[in-house]
Amino acid sequence: MNLIKTVVLAGVATLGMACMSSNSQVVEQKSDKPLAVLKDAYADKFYMGTALNLDQIWDRNPAAIAVVKKHFNSVVAENCMKSMFLQPREGEFYFDDADRFVKFGEENNMHLVGHTLIWHSQAPKWFFTDKKGNDVSRDVLIDRMRNHIHTIVSRYKGRIHGWDVVNEAILDNGEYRKSKFYEIIGEDFIPLAFQFAREADPEAELYYNDYSTAIPAKRDGIVKMVQKVIDSGIKVDGLGMQEHHGLDHASIQDVENTIEAFAALGTKVMVTEMDISVLPHARAHVGAELSDTSAYSKTLDPYREGLSADVMEKLGKRYVDFFTLYTKHQDKISRVTLWGVGDGDSWKNDWPIHGRTDYPLLFDRDYQPKPFFADILEIVK
Repeated sequence: MNLIKTVVLAGVATLGMACMSSNSQVVEQKSDKPLAVLKDAYADKFYMGTALNLDQIWDRNPAAIAVVKKHFNSVVAENCMKSMFLQPREGEFYFDDADRFVKFGEENNMHLVGHTLIWHSQAPKWFFTDKKGNDVSRDVLIDRMRNHIHTIVSRYKGRIHGWDVVNEAILDNGEYRKSKFYEIIGEDFIPLAFQFAREADPEAELYYNDYSTAIPAKRDGIVKMVQKVIDSGIKVDGLGMQEHHGLDHASIQDVENTIEAFAALGTKVMVTEMDISVLPHARAHVGAELSDTSAYSKTLDPYREGLSADVMEKLGKRYVDFFTLYTKHQDKISRVTLWGVGDGDSWKNDWPIHGRTDYPLLFDRDYQPKPFFADILEIVK
């Protein structure tokens, strides 16, 4: 759930001590000690993944690609496989970017994840309306879903290992989101989406993906919905926890409760879009709803000149705590994916407030590892 950003940056350095730089970030001094490889450290735990933007897919950002190839063994397309890009007009499919993404993954022996087949956001308007602008019938929308899913999934049959079939269909209170899919088709749009994807590629893993899954009511709503799908005879292979966190939310205990509740359904559990924002919130509610934006304010953008050492330390502790939790539940978790390669790539710079400077990932704007990178590696030693 991201905005596309073009970042032309360079430099991959080894881990060292942090110092302030002139380009508004914390970077690390060079060291003769080689940087350990993230994917190797967690090789017997779970896949280590990242999301790729178009500059990375098309090899226009060598520094980012060097980090991806070295540290990650799973990739997901950040934007280019969403329905508004793959089928902007009915029957007119655009596959150039998606094909390039799959080619990159195959050339580098990556575990490939397709994101996302059915999502209320970033869907083309034609999907839900007729030529007069009125809502289409239930049968027409089901046919459009079937054609969209069959066309895309069958194109990459045997190449994409897993699909986010349905994205963000449950609200924070546990109720179904009143999206056009829900309004026109009803609850059945979810099992139908999984059915169509299974028909197109019986061997691919099929996932449900959502944000704020640590909220108890939302967690319960997701569990109830997925159990209904499973009880109908349709297999759901995994549940994705997006894990868009902050320095003070969500609690480790609530996330652990979600891991255990999802695993109890008999499905795999995945961390699908992880980042940890260091920025203050514009309002009390914290989620990842794209439409929930706020106006820019300097008071809500305090780190334009660089991240202070104490905040970097807090960020590091949060990452270590979460990776410790994921490692504890490695028998349930199959993949941990960061939503972006370096800080400059992250959607968090522009959501929920456009133009802020955030530091939510493991690598900074020069694609150098954060000071706490070594601590994440120490967890599994």
